[in-house]
Amino acid sequence: MVPFSKSTQSMRSSEIRELLKLAVRPDVISFAGGMPNNDLFPIEELDEIYSHLPAKLKKIGMQYGPTAGYPPLIESLKKYLSTKGLPLENNDLIVTTGSMQAIYLLAKVFIDPGDRIITEYPCFIGATAAFNSFQPELESVPIDDDGIIISQLEKALFRPAKFLYLTPNFHNPAGIIYSTERKKQLLQLLQNKKIILIEDDPYNELYFEKEDEKLTTPLKTMGEPVPICYTGSFSKIFGPGMRLGWLLAPKKIIEKCELAKQAVDACSSTFTQVLANEFMRKDIMPKYLQKLRASYAQRCDVMLRSLKEYMPSEVKWTHPRGGFYVWLTFPERVDATDVLKESIDNGAVFVIGKAFDPESRRNNCLRLSFSYPAEDKIQEGIKIVADAIKLFL
Repeated sequence: MVPFSKSTQSMRSSEIRELLKLAVRPDVISFAGGMPNNDLFPIEELDEIYSHLPAKLKKIGMQYGPTAGYPPLIESLKKYLSTKGLPLENNDLIVTTGSMQAIYLLAKVFIDPGDRIITEYPCFIGATAAFNSFQPELESVPIDDDGIIISQLEKALFRPAKFLYLTPNFHNPAGIIYSTERKKQLLQLLQNKKIILIEDDPYNELYFEKEDEKLTTPLKTMGEPVPICYTGSFSKIFGPGMRLGWLLAPKKIIEKCELAKQAVDACSSTFTQVLANEFMRKDIMPKYLQKLRASYAQRCDVMLRSLKEYMPSEVKWTHPRGGFYVWLTFPERVDATDVLKESIDNGAVFVIGKAFDPESRRNNCLRLSFSYPAEDKIQEGIKIVADAIKLFL
C-alpha cells in the first residue's frame, strides 16, 4: 500500500467523536457531547424565517457563494461584533464552516513542522487536532479558576512560539471564565512578544447571570499587544448543524486564510448563511439567547446539586457561570478510562480527561456536559458516574 503522509502520524481518533455514537442511544445518559439539547433548537423561528424568504433569496441560498462569506451576513456579523467593542478597522472578517475551520485555517497558513504552539491545559481537543495536522511541538500551560497561570506562561514564552491558543470565556472543557485581572495580566505579559494569540470564543453569549456579561469582554477589545485572531460560532447560539463560524483577524491574515479556504471547501454553505443572516437581521437572537441562558443555568444547577449530593469528598469540580461544562478532578491513582467503562455499563457516558491533554497523558479528570442530556436525567446520570468513581478510590 502507498504510505500515508507523515502528518497522519500525529492524528488520533477523537474520543468525543467516538462517544457521540453512544450519545444517540436512548438507554445511555450522555454527558459527552458539547452540544445543545435538540429540544432547544429554534425550530419555529427557523420555519418562520424560511417560509417568508422570497424565492430570489432561496435561489441564492442554493448557489455557490464568495469564499469570504455571504455579503449580507458579513455585514450583520460586523454590526453584531461592533456591539461588543471588537475592532473592525484594520481587521477583516471571514465566514468559516464552524469555528473549528477558522482554527484549522490559521494552523494551515502559519504552522511549519516543529513550530511551537502554546495551549492551555486542559485544552479543546478540536484545536489540538487541527494543530497536530501540521506537526508542531505543543506545550500546554495549566489554568486555574481565573485563567491561564501567568507565571507558567511566562516561562513557556522564553522560547519562540507561533501561537498562543486560549478559550477565555466558559472554557472548554474546564468551564471557567478568565477574570478581568487575569486578562489584563495576560495582555501585559504579551507586550513586545512575537506571537499570535488565537482567542476562541464560541460560548461568549452563554453567561447565566446578567451581572457576569461584563466578564465576557473579549481580549481583542482590550488592546492588541500582539495580533489577535478572534473566532466565534453559530453552533452554540443557533445550531451546530448550521456549520457556521467566523474569524476576525488582521487583514493580511484573513487574505491568507481566504486563499487556504478556497482549497478546502470553496465556500461555506450559502443556504445556512442566508438563514443565519435573517436570524440576526430580524433580531430573533436576543430573545432566543435569553431562553438558552435560562435553560443552561437550570441544567447546570441540577448538575452541581447532584455532584454535591453523590460525589465522594476526594472529587473536586469547577462551578461554571456559563457555557456547557463542568470539569472534575480526582486522585491521580484513579484512571478516568476505568471509570468510563464502568459508567457506560450502567448507562452514563462522559469524556475522559486525557482527551483534553495535548500530551494525551493526564487522566485523573473528566468533562461533564450539562447542555445535552434531558434535565430530568442529569441527577440519575451523575449518580451513575459517582458510583463508578467510588469503585476506584
